[in-house]
Amino acid sequence: MQLSREEVTRIAWLARLALSEEETTRFAGQLSGVLAHVQRLAELNVDDIEPTAMAAEAEGNVVRADVPRPASPQDEILANAADTEAGAFRVRAILEETA
Repeated sequence: MQLSREEVTRIAWLARLALSEEETTRFAGQLSGVLAHVQRLAELNVDDIEPTAMAAEAEGNVVRADVPRPASPQDEILANAADTEAGAFRVRAILEETA
């Protein structure tokens, strides 16, 4: 499937990307290649393959049990903070109000 420049422009707009003319042309080819590869994968017969959670079997349980446990002491958690206030992390404001 060959994507047109208009389709790439639309995809870029949806992703909120500003592409130059050169990038639009380059990405049209690259995205078309990706779609062609996905199409080839879709043609594979996987009827005899059991669904798995992992591609390769891992030894032992790779996910720890979700067991409640006490939190670390607050002073220990805040020990490496750049700034604290009233027992909490203090961070610089990152949002500005604009008129």
